[in-house]
Amino acid sequence: MTIGFRILNRERVASKELVDAFAKLPVANVSDSMSRMTAAGPTLRPMHSSGGMAGVALTVKARPGDNLMLHKAIDMAVPGDVIVVDAGGDLANALMGELMLAYAIKRGVVGFVLNGAIRDLDNFRETNLPTYAAGVTHRGPYKDGPGEINVPVAIDGMVIHPGDIVIGDSDGVLSVPIDGAEEILKATEAKSAAEIKQMAAIEAGTNDRSWVDRALIARGCILPDA
Repeated sequence: MTIGFRILNRERVASKELVDAFAKLPVANVSDSMSRMTAAGPTLRPMHSSGGMAGVALTVKARPGDNLMLHKAIDMAVPGDVIVVDAGGDLANALMGELMLAYAIKRGVVGFVLNGAIRDLDNFRETNLPTYAAGVTHRGPYKDGPGEINVPVAIDGMVIHPGDIVIGDSDGVLSVPIDGAEEILKATEAKSAAEIKQMAAIEAGTNDRSWVDRALIARGCILPDA
């Protein structure tokens, strides 16, 4: 094995049933149910027009500005994959553009998470395949490597393992580990149900706000007389 050139198979992937269940939930609620400890950072923003993303991670570790291994990952992709690329967040060179996007759509890729830049932004918006990236530049990539496929990658502290669930919406991107996914799903569904009830109470004018004063008093705040 040449150091820095490594392509592995995924040992396991999250089930389609779990992916479909997470696809129905807001990313913010999933994040809250993971104790707000995990995030890909605020720099990864939607480059498509609208809509959410849910799939299983096919991971790529790439040299900044180089897309050789991203090309190979698209060749390897199966329907339902989200290709996650850690390219160091460098914005000098785009990792992909409209041609690679078109090929990925043909392969059944359901989204991209790119810690780097794209080009042909109008095409990403028109095709509307969920894509999250750190920026846009017209300058194209190198194709020399090194890089690795299906290894753990980290983006702004969020670790993504091959086969993990990757979700996204207008708030950003989140990876849900296979281990613990069912527990996180149950917690998120309960939180979403509670928020629906709270929204109904707001509309009805019966929302209980007493917790705000209790929190302030517990912290020593002196409240004015009513």
